Amino acid sequence: MKPFSAGWLAAREPHDQRARNPAVLDALAAAVAGLSSIRIVDLGCGTGATLRAIAPRLRVPQHWHCVDNDLGLLERAARLEPPSGVAISTKALDLVRDLEAALDGPIDLVTASALFDLVSDAWLERFVVETAARRLPAYIALTHDDDIAIEPSDPLDDAAIAAVCRHQRRDKGFGPALGPGAAKAAVARFERAGYRVIAGRSDWRLEPADGEMQAAVLDVWAGAASEEGGLPLAEGVAWLTRRRDLVAAGRSAMHLGHVDFLALPDRNRQH
Repeated sequence: MKPFSAGWLAAREPHDQRARNPAVLDALAAAVAGLSSIRIVDLGCGTGATLRAIAPRLRVPQHWHCVDNDLGLLERAARLEPPSGVAISTKALDLVRDLEAALDGPIDLVTASALFDLVSDAWLERFVVETAARRLPAYIALTHDDDIAIEPSDPLDDAAIAAVCRHQRRDKGFGPALGPGAAKAAVARFERAGYRVIAGRSDWRLEPADGEMQAAVLDVWAGAASEEGGLPLAEGVAWLTRRRDLVAAGRSAMHLGHVDFLALPDRNRQH
């Protein structure tokens, strides 16, 4: 499966659902509890996983405006049967070129999942500036960091993981990606903009029973490490073979670090 394909998004969704930080979700629900309705823009919506995850927790009528640059994924999002009290619209936008357009109009909340480790420092600064200018809260979930562990360990794990983390800092379309440093950078930027930030871990914990997803993660990592040149080819193939054998034998477990946060504006602060 290719990252960002519909198949990959479907495979990862139950793991994302399980990992989302409950304290951050509770803070989000509390933040919108006094509203009669809420208008939400979901950036990089994919097939609508963020909506499916949090719409049932927000006990107010909702309108979700789902934005992505992939027409195939947007079509799937548009076909969602939303919960009662939830309306959906979609729009194809390039978030590099059209960020300001995505944030225009009456909005009460911006959301994004598994997006911010792909963006550049310059794009992040632009996002925080635009969000703060509109005094918008932001729920940013499942941002990958470098808290990664695999069991049982292999002598080449560190070299392979380091290559993957370097690859995550390559340009993913937004400029040189922040990769594993994205969550820390985003929280700091929002705090400097006067926001109160509630953050928490949303780590994936893949057990031996999650062998199919572990194998998919290994395939993605192997491709990234190969592109990055972190391991000689023969060593990389041998490492991948050993790790796949452990997965197949039901003896492998993975810890993949992610961060969720909710950034809430100071309503009394003037710009």
